[in-house]
Amino acid sequence: MTEILFYTFAENPLDVARRVATKAHAQGKRVLIHAPDPAVADAIDRLLWTTPALGFVPHCRDTDALAGETPVLIGTRADALASADVMINLGQAEPPAFARFERLVEIVGQDDASRTHGRERYRFYQSRGYALTTHDLRQNGG
Repeated sequence: MTEILFYTFAENPLDVARRVATKAHAQGKRVLIHAPDPAVADAIDRLLWTTPALGFVPHCRDTDALAGETPVLIGTRADALASADVMINLGQAEPPAFARFERLVEIVGQDDASRTHGRERYRFYQSRGYALTTHDLRQNGG
């Protein structure tokens, strides 16, 4: 069953997504950053290109010709990865096909709308019996 991690009260959800993707990539995991909003997809793409300044996480869009060979994908196609290790959800609703992944990472920002959507997703997973772990980023400076 998919392990679901919630990172709550994220000051910058995109930076948290970048850090999680970087760590998962360093561990040899394949990652899909679920970004149904094109502006969010563009923003996380730029962030992965520029941060950290001396590092690089190989990534591309899930529709790119190199998607099959790239360890970190951005988009909405859960089937784009041969090995479904980690999905990072940057959408407001639970992503389709999340149960295909070993781990789903939910990032909840500090604003009211983000927290409301986060609570809805939490209840959705909880009602289906998923094991949920929450990391409050206010305690970790995230």
